[in-house]
Amino acid sequence: MPVRVVIGAQWGDEGKGKIVALLSNKTNYVVRYQGGANAGHTLKFDGKTFVLHLIPSGIFHEGTTCVIGNGVVIDPIKLLEEIEAVRKVGAEPMGRLLVSETAHVILPYHKALDQARENARSEVLKIGTTGRGIGPAYVHKTARIGLRMMDLLDAKSMREKIEYALDDTNVLLDLHGGETVQTSDVLQQMIECGEKLRPYITNTTQLLHEALESDKDILLEGAQGALLDLDHGTYPFVTSSSPTSGGACTGTGIPPTALTHVMGITKAYCTRVGNGPFPTELHDDLGAEIRKIGGEFGATTGRPRRCGWIDLVALKYAARINGMNELTITKLDVLDHLEEVKIGVAYKLDGKIITHFPLNTNDLERVEPVYETFKGWQTSTNGIKTFEEFPTQAQDFLNAICSYVGVPLKMISTGPDRSETIRLN
Repeated sequence: MPVRVVIGAQWGDEGKGKIVALLSNKTNYVVRYQGGANAGHTLKFDGKTFVLHLIPSGIFHEGTTCVIGNGVVIDPIKLLEEIEAVRKVGAEPMGRLLVSETAHVILPYHKALDQARENARSEVLKIGTTGRGIGPAYVHKTARIGLRMMDLLDAKSMREKIEYALDDTNVLLDLHGGETVQTSDVLQQMIECGEKLRPYITNTTQLLHEALESDKDILLEGAQGALLDLDHGTYPFVTSSSPTSGGACTGTGIPPTALTHVMGITKAYCTRVGNGPFPTELHDDLGAEIRKIGGEFGATTGRPRRCGWIDLVALKYAARINGMNELTITKLDVLDHLEEVKIGVAYKLDGKIITHFPLNTNDLERVEPVYETFKGWQTSTNGIKTFEEFPTQAQDFLNAICSYVGVPLKMISTGPDRSETIRLN
C-alpha cells in the first residue's frame, strides 16, 4: 500500500506534472493537496501538450481516480473550464474526478483584492503574485470568513457568508484603489457553478481513508515547490500554502504515518519565477541560453523564469524538511551542450563559508554561492534508457548531486515527453 508524495524540491516548475502522470499509470488515486489555479503542470504525450491547473495529473489514465483535496483553494469557474478542456481531448472527468466538500472557494473579490494589493505595492515590496486570488482566499480561510465547496450547494448560506466577507473585503478594496463588489455580482454566478459541480463534490477525506483501509495505491501531488512553503520557504516571497510533505497530510486528511515514499523533484539546474532571493542565479547570456533551451516560461502566466545552477544547499534543506527518500532529476538534456556545468555546494556569508540554508531572507540575498565545477558531456542524452548509458561526465554530475543531498536517485528525465524518462531500481 504505497502512499507517495511528489514534492517540488526547488521554487516550483520542476516537472512534477510529467512525473506524476507517469507514476499515475498504475495508481488508484491521485490527490492534489494544496495551492490553486496559480500553478500549471505541463504534460506532453502522443505529440500533444496539455496544461493542468487544478485537476490532478492522473486524469488521462482511465483507471485512476483524481481527487482535489481540502487543502486546495478552488476557483469554480476555472475548474469548470478545465473540466471541459479535459473532456474535449477525450478524458471524461465525471465519475473519476472528486472534489473535497471542505476545500475553500476562490471568489471574484479574492482576485480583485489580490490584484489591487499587488498594484499598490512598491517595486521593492511586490511579491510577484499571479493575481489569481490565492492569497486572499487562504487569508479568508484562516480568518474563518471563507466559503467552502459545500457552501456552493446552499444559496441561503452562501449569500450570508458572502455578505459577511464583503464587509471587510470592500473596505480593503477601496483602500488599495480597487473597485468594490456587491453580493449580487457574485451570488448567482456561484449558484450556477455549484449546480454544475454538485456531482463532483464529496467527502474526500472519508474516501481516502477507505482507500487506505483497502490497500489502494495513493499518490499525493503538490503544486509549487518546497522553497515557496509559507512556513519554510523564502518568506515573504512564498506561496500561501504548504507544498511540503506536511502540507500533503493536512491538505488531504491522510495521516503522516501512512506516507511510505516522499519523492523530491529537482531540475538539473534551478529556476525561479517572480521576486525573491536566488543565490545561484545566472545574470549573463548563459542564463538566457538555459531559459531558451529549457523553455523556461511559466505554464500559467507565461512569465520568463530566472535561471541558474543547481543549488545543493537549498536542495538538501528541502530534502530534510520533507523527509525525502527518493529523488528525481529533470531536464538533464538542457545542459547537454555545455563545456562545463556547476553545482552550488556552499555559500559565503560575511566572509565565512556556510553549508546551511539561511532562513533570514536578507542574509540569503547577500550570500555568494560556492561552486564545484564538472566537465560537460557535450552529447545528447535524449533516448538514453539506462543510467549506465550516460556519458561518464553526466554520471559524475548526477552522482555528486545525490551524494551531497543524501537521497537515492529514482528517476531521470531527459526530455519533455513521458517516454524520455529513466527509472532506476
